[in-house]
Amino acid sequence: MENSFKRFDLKPFLLEALKSIGFQEPTEIQERIIPTIKKGDSAIGQSQTGTGKTHAYLLPVVDSINPKKEQVQAVITAPTRELATQIYEELNKLTKFCSEEEIITSKLFIGGTDKLRTIEKLKTQPHIVVGTPGRINDLVKEQALFVHTTNRLVVDEADLMLDMGFINDVDQIAGKMGQDLQILVFSATIPEKLKPFLKKYLENPTFTHVAPKQIAAEKIEHLLIPLRHRNKLDVIYEIANQFNPYLALIFTNTKKMADEVADGLIEKGLKVGRIHGDLTPRERKKMMKQIKDLEYQYIVATDLAARGIDIEGVSHVINYELPSDLDFYIHRVGRTARAGYSGIAASIYELRDQDALNRLEKMGIEFKHVDLRDHEWVDLGARDKRKERKNNAPQAEPEKLAHKTIRKPKTVKPGYKKKRQQEIEKFIKKEKRKIRNKK
Repeated sequence: MENSFKRFDLKPFLLEALKSIGFQEPTEIQERIIPTIKKGDSAIGQSQTGTGKTHAYLLPVVDSINPKKEQVQAVITAPTRELATQIYEELNKLTKFCSEEEIITSKLFIGGTDKLRTIEKLKTQPHIVVGTPGRINDLVKEQALFVHTTNRLVVDEADLMLDMGFINDVDQIAGKMGQDLQILVFSATIPEKLKPFLKKYLENPTFTHVAPKQIAAEKIEHLLIPLRHRNKLDVIYEIANQFNPYLALIFTNTKKMADEVADGLIEKGLKVGRIHGDLTPRERKKMMKQIKDLEYQYIVATDLAARGIDIEGVSHVINYELPSDLDFYIHRVGRTARAGYSGIAASIYELRDQDALNRLEKMGIEFKHVDLRDHEWVDLGARDKRKERKNNAPQAEPEKLAHKTIRKPKTVKPGYKKKRQQEIEKFIKKEKRKIRNKK
């Protein structure tokens, strides 16, 4: 196949691993960034969630490892334990086809695990380290993990790393690495506050930005449901029942609200799990296992806790409240309609949300305005009726409008006819331009 992974000149065991996973064609980000990483250049990869970023760096990183050197050769950092665990699992799928003579070793280091036991296991240094920045930095400070031999650092979900306050740990880890450090930064967005870190470590990096083909997946239906002085929990319960989803993610903006919504829906008899920052490591691990085992039909989550966690089979996303950062709307709804499936994203809105909805529509989201009446979906038509009426109002002909608007003055001075005619012509031109632009 002409456009396959073979063109990247990857080691045979990686091609075998890709075949077993079922990957045949590289995604756009992989296509564009793998050759850059293989050359040894530092790189920034910006693309939406679900575009294949993880394998865009895993493949060239694993390919570069020298199994004969028993030392750390690459460090991969991720902002959450769940994301670090997922990266580690994907890494294991790639290295399991190594020959017995050339085994590539890797270790996962995340918070919430026994640090002393971890230090014990580090008598032999792994080739690849995956983990959260805090725990990796701890092990480096304890002189249990030796990163000075490393010349490759991956910073995944860098914008979230910044939001959660981990960029300082990443900075400290990078400071202890070799001189010719190759840094690979991957992120859905590149915030202004991240730029000082990038400037410090990346000299003339290759910047690869894969713009989304469209703002949200094509097969997502975006529903808007007005609150209209009703109890929000009752509305959510009614929506949930009506959808009867395979698996639904319900998003709130705060941990406190997530608990209130989850508790309220449990009281109403629904099977509800929750993901937010106040869960202990043990609770989070247990929750993720229960979600994988399909013990819940609904999961209430906050943005930061759910970002980067790949939950399979999400058929519906429900926004209990719209996010204050509208980019998170795209992240939220991107949890459904994956791998060619369709999905539904429903948002409850109040009057105060009108501005946010207008901005989302300008970003390219097409909403369907609906409500539930007697357990049936009813189409409410346009959300902003006045705007719709204005847009659909018949246009007056510019010539007639000009004569109505530019009236004959009460006191007539010499040359007024010529002056008035010029004003009319100018007005007609302006009106015609307006009509053209609208079309």
